[in-house]
Amino acid sequence: MGDTLVIAGREFKSRLIIGTGRHRSNDEMVASIEASDAEMVTVAIRRLDLDNPDRKTILDYIDWTSYVILPNTAGAKTPEEAVTTARLAREMGLSDWVKLEVIPDSTYLLPDPIGTLKAAEILIKDGFTVLPYIHADPVLARQLEELGCATVMPLGSAIGSGQGIHTLEEIDIIIQQASVPVVVDAGLGVPSDAAIAMEHGADAVLVNTGIAQAQVPVLMANAFRLGVEAGRKAYQAGRIGKKQYAVASSPVEGVVRT
Repeated sequence: MGDTLVIAGREFKSRLIIGTGRHRSNDEMVASIEASDAEMVTVAIRRLDLDNPDRKTILDYIDWTSYVILPNTAGAKTPEEAVTTARLAREMGLSDWVKLEVIPDSTYLLPDPIGTLKAAEILIKDGFTVLPYIHADPVLARQLEELGCATVMPLGSAIGSGQGIHTLEEIDIIIQQASVPVVVDAGLGVPSDAAIAMEHGADAVLVNTGIAQAQVPVLMANAFRLGVEAGRKAYQAGRIGKKQYAVASSPVEGVVRT
């Protein structure tokens, strides 16, 4: 039906973005990416071993011609670290797109709103296409969009927790207000979590740990693909309204009474 995800003018058929961290092996990672049908793949630049040019990194296992590589600034605790990481990725020839993460707290891994705003402003002025990871804060999402970010990426719950979506009311507000794509990121544990996000009108979801740490990651990647597709179609179809009382599914008019 020509239903594509458009980010900064680039079209994607898949609305599932997949992460590359926490996989048990690189072969399993590649197989999961293929099973997901994702077109965009995130890579944590700060977690690559760049000091040894002879040692392979996950970048050596991914076909760059088949996927859009989205460098992320995971591990950056300050805006300055995030900006440096993004610039390093660009210098490596990876991309001038960046998934912006500024996370100073190592216990709860919640993103820093002020640091994210500061880093986003610098990177946008520097010519980057910025996709910021944020708490589900509608005010912050609006500010980042006005700044020029290509998406907003509110969390569903804590990174890697698999708790599902605890921020649905806030995500609904963000979706209602946003004129850029809304990508629900973090905490999604099973395909039904992704389906819920899509049913509520999210433009895409990003999944990493929910796939990478599943007992059978390849199967879970395929299941997430189907969950995203089902949720998107349900959103487009339009759900029925909720009613307080039961409504018979069969007509009562003309029923023969005995």
